Amino acid sequence: MSRVLILAAFLYFPAFILGQGARHLQNGPWRAILQRKDGKDIVFNFEVKDSAGKKVLYIRNAGERLLVDDITLQGDSVLIRLPFFESQFRAVLTKDGNLEGVWLKRGADSYQSIPFRAFYNESFRFATGKSGGSGKSLGSGGTARVDNSTRSDKSMLADVAGRWKAVFLTPDGKDTTLRVGEFEQQGQRVTGTFLDAGGDLRYLEGVVVGDSLKLSCFDGGHAYLFTARIEGDSQLSGGFFFSGATNYETWTADKDAGAKLPDGFTITKWKKDAGPLNFTFRDIDGHMVSFGDKRFSGKVVLVQIMGSWCPNCMDETRFLSGFYNEYHLKGVEIVGLAYERSTDFVRSQTSLRSFQERLQVKYPMLITGVSVGDPERTEKTLPQLEKIMNFPTTIFVNRRGEIVKIHTGFSGPGTGVHYEEQQKEFYKTVDGLLAE
Repeated sequence: MSRVLILAAFLYFPAFILGQGARHLQNGPWRAILQRKDGKDIVFNFEVKDSAGKKVLYIRNAGERLLVDDITLQGDSVLIRLPFFESQFRAVLTKDGNLEGVWLKRGADSYQSIPFRAFYNESFRFATGKSGGSGKSLGSGGTARVDNSTRSDKSMLADVAGRWKAVFLTPDGKDTTLRVGEFEQQGQRVTGTFLDAGGDLRYLEGVVVGDSLKLSCFDGGHAYLFTARIEGDSQLSGGFFFSGATNYETWTADKDAGAKLPDGFTITKWKKDAGPLNFTFRDIDGHMVSFGDKRFSGKVVLVQIMGSWCPNCMDETRFLSGFYNEYHLKGVEIVGLAYERSTDFVRSQTSLRSFQERLQVKYPMLITGVSVGDPERTEKTLPQLEKIMNFPTTIFVNRRGEIVKIHTGFSGPGTGVHYEEQQKEFYKTVDGLLAE
């Protein structure tokens, strides 16, 4: 069967069985490649294990380990459903024990599809040019098995460790985005992230090879590749940021220890004369919930603007879930307002319920029925705000139902000290409201 027919079968026939021979998804390290049409392959790593009599895998990005425990094996076909983001891998186990198929990610009204390959017993991420490999390559990623150990003479390596002021530019040149890069480097290996108004661009991992920097990330919802040329000790030039199947931006960066973003509490504004916050939406079970309900009356309330498709919302929800368990009996309520990719209630319900159960969320999560891409999402749902600027956004409401603060974005655990400082600020703000 040709590869084209195999991919078509994956796309249109979920129960399609490829062959009859029993092949095994091997335990151990794997290296995966998402093959973009422009050749800018996005690479990531995962590890397969046995757990409670079934296969599980952990997607690895620097210090992150994302558990994936919904894996179906039938004949030589493998279906891997990611826990969030409405995405999955459909692949076939090849004769040499590797995987070949597609990554499918559901959008508002269609699926994004990217060819996918994964190679067993390869633990490196990017080839570093050292000896020990087969010399084979595939696009920008390469499949050569190479040594990715650190180099003893660090002085011979370009050094990107530190803080960088980065400017990203859309292909049409009309929009720029300021981000702050923070990187750590050990030998050729680099880890870190970019901070932005949404929080951060996840756990990034990659290498320095000569005067080139490569970083990548895959979390089930987002697939990123960053490349740049290292100019001396203080500049990154000719950068590209590849995202998903086709998207890209260019970027440059200057090393700047004082680089910073606007305070998250200053980005989203609200109308001071709009009166107390008010909304009514259905919860996951279809029951109508209003901000004026008795459960919120006289309480300090955090209103979380989020979506199950949003990785930074996932990070914030993990934090808020624990925060709620700690502060609920002190007079604090939290309510999530979900803006999903679709206005279909059943589809949104399914995605949000999976999100809620995986993160063990005990506070109510409501489905706004307005899609994240709706340009009038603010006016239709929260007219008290001037504009919903980013996801997630958290509204802090006092006991009188009045907005007192709004925090835009959420810096996840991949940002280190910023994650810790942000948590302290949340605690400080709520403690102050409780003391009023």
